[in-house]
Amino acid sequence: MSKIPDDLRYTDEHEYVKQTDDSRVVQVGITDYAQGELGDVVYVDLPKVGSKFTRMDVFGTIEAVKAVSELFCPVSGDVTEINEALEGDPSLVNRDPYGEGWMIKLRLRSPDELNQLLSAEDYAQHIGQ
Repeated sequence: MSKIPDDLRYTDEHEYVKQTDDSRVVQVGITDYAQGELGDVVYVDLPKVGSKFTRMDVFGTIEAVKAVSELFCPVSGDVTEINEALEGDPSLVNRDPYGEGWMIKLRLRSPDELNQLLSAEDYAQHIGQ
């Protein structure tokens, strides 16, 4: 059974959004369920700091032994930070998707978009858990 933290918001495409200490900045990554479905992650292609995305734009790709998948931006925002540790160790996504395996941090352009994301309970239903 996949871990689905209650304090996060989720997309149908299996990204999560986690609040940071700055209420205008969120951390984005893929869910435990997604990393399990992908298998061993071997490469993550992330955008440059300063890149701008609108909700559901593709912000990068993730490559696993089984497949290559696009990463979708859950909310509109500007990239303030990328997880550079993934360049040297992409398997952090498998080991700790909600912690050290995060992907990007975004400065929100429309905080109200967070309300359009799935709750933990809704996401659990979405993946049949």
